[in-house]
Amino acid sequence: MTDETERDQEAVSKFVESFAAQLVEAGMQRMPARVFAALLSSDAGAMTSGELGSQLQISPAAVSGAVRYLAQTHMVSREREPGSRRERYRVQGNQWYEALTNREAVLKRWEAALREGVVSLGAETPAGRRMAETLAFFEFVDGEIAAMMERWRVHRETRFGGAT
Repeated sequence: MTDETERDQEAVSKFVESFAAQLVEAGMQRMPARVFAALLSSDAGAMTSGELGSQLQISPAAVSGAVRYLAQTHMVSREREPGSRRERYRVQGNQWYEALTNREAVLKRWEAALREGVVSLGAETPAGRRMAETLAFFEFVDGEIAAMMERWRVHRETRFGGAT
């Protein structure tokens, strides 16, 4: 395994900023995107607030806000360093799986709201039909995500074994 101190830190920094920019373009907030990219690019997959602040040249408050957002979206987890009060923030190999499967609750809430909308607007009105089509789309996506996640579990196990 490569020692991170032997890495080309400029190249790592360029990657972090480039990948973060892609995440921002896709809708993620800038600071969480930078923190996530830094964690993803570290061999340990975990860093302290101080390490993140130092690497990204950001304040502890910026790290804290970014980690809060990332934890809420299931992109990182928090863990205590043994024998210390300091927390480490960890990204897992399956963070995308976790983040996507945790979106299922959001889809279910949207589906419930859309069902209410169809009833409220009337299924035969133009707005009600549009709402019903939107509902059908989310129901379809929900089913497809569940099936895709099962295929991913099988594929991941075949390709990577039990690694995280």
